[in-house]
Amino acid sequence: MEIEIYSDVVCPWCWIGKRRLEQALASYDGHVPVRYRPFQLDPSPVAEPTPLVDALGAKFGGRERAEQMADQVTRVGAQVGLAMNFDRAVTANTFDAHRLIRYAHTQAKGPEVVEALHRAHFGDGVDIGSRAALAEVAAGVGLDAEAVRGYLDSDAGSAEVTADLAAAREIGVSSVPTFVIAGKYVVTGAQEPETLLAALAEVERRESAPL
Repeated sequence: MEIEIYSDVVCPWCWIGKRRLEQALASYDGHVPVRYRPFQLDPSPVAEPTPLVDALGAKFGGRERAEQMADQVTRVGAQVGLAMNFDRAVTANTFDAHRLIRYAHTQAKGPEVVEALHRAHFGDGVDIGSRAALAEVAAGVGLDAEAVRGYLDSDAGSAEVTADLAAAREIGVSSVPTFVIAGKYVVTGAQEPETLLAALAEVERRESAPL
């Protein structure tokens, strides 16, 4: 029983959802492979990184409103041990980050790289739209920085990520995180660990039921 997670590394609720899933799986009796699938909250090019709170303010009705939203999600993140520093985060297009995640899965490092990218973006203010920065993040979880940079500087993985993004739209993914369990059962949002555990138990029951 595999879980596919459609997420974006600049989505704070995706980071929270990841941590809550990890908490759920720690209490689950069984092996559940996890694979991350790409979704872009905003596919627009980012010519120059700008403070994330300023960008959110422009989108959601002013800086004060953006700061309120950031404070709320920061408090929720802290409840699951995540340190979010919205005042340091900068805007980034995440297409190359999703290419990196795809590469990391081939090296059995997918979840580790996703975690590192979330932390780099929300915790350390790293521009994760930068290929040099992505290579450094990858090195931090044990991948070869030169190999990663060579991969990112080529077209490798681009067609596959584009296809995955299109597939997400085709199956109706419109918000993230979205969890697809066993290829057909969908849970949306950063659900509490108890909700995710109940979903896993229900899927296991259905999948093991006689035809």
